[in-house]
Amino acid sequence: MPKMKTHSGAKKRFALTKNGKVKRGKAFRSHILTKKTTKRMRGLRKPGYVSEANEATVKKMLPYA
Repeated sequence: MPKMKTHSGAKKRFALTKNGKVKRGKAFRSHILTKKTTKRMRGLRKPGYVSEANEATVKKMLPYA
């Protein structure tokens, strides 16, 4: 059986934690940063995690992570 290919878009966007959760980046951090409040920006710095509903799909895209 040939090796499975890692989804190249997923490997750039997601990382697996030691506990098996899938870490992701937060949205709305790329531009128009002066309009957003500092409180909001501080919250966006914290890591986000993929929901349980989508976790299996992402893990399937990252077979060797």
